[in-house]
Amino acid sequence: MREFWDAHYADEAYIFGTAPNVFLAAQQPLLKPGQTALAVADGEGRNGVWLAQQGLDVLSVDISPQGQAKAKRLAQEKNVSIRFEEADLSRWDWGKDRFDVIVAIFIQFAGPDVRAQMFQDMKQALKPGGLLILQGYTPKQLEYKTGGPGQVENLYTTEMLQGDFADMEILHLHEHEEFISEGTKHHGLSALVDMVARKSVG
Repeated sequence: MREFWDAHYADEAYIFGTAPNVFLAAQQPLLKPGQTALAVADGEGRNGVWLAQQGLDVLSVDISPQGQAKAKRLAQEKNVSIRFEEADLSRWDWGKDRFDVIVAIFIQFAGPDVRAQMFQDMKQALKPGGLLILQGYTPKQLEYKTGGPGQVENLYTTEMLQGDFADMEILHLHEHEEFISEGTKHHGLSALVDMVARKSVG
């Protein structure tokens, strides 16, 4: 997996662009300066850097040192400070009650077993009242082929997310089709599902 992503990120260009994911940026009103944030599989850093620009204390985790080198350059260019950790997220210690915000944008490298474990790890790592901001592709994306994995089992549906996060308060869950342009790898009409969920306080 590390070699796969290192090869993807070897180009000087930012293959997913340097602007934040549009759905993530739309959640800016929910964020507060000083909050702790985890950017999951943050790659070249576009989302982690944007979170830091909003005043959050960001940990950017990714398996690819090549991607993280580009993320560090982007953070320097934008004059923000971010903590980085290179890790295989299927084996990483996520911790407990650690983050106010977890951002998981297009993390669909994970098949069903790894995904189930990662979703549990995310819930455990969130502080009570913490927010999970997630976007992924739905199975219809296989028709568009404008980004994402080719394995249908790695894709999300609203029903799946409702079930997997039934123990959280789902503030927003929306399946839609939209044109996106995020570098060369996410470009064109896309089948998306967005979710914002809050961990219960009690």
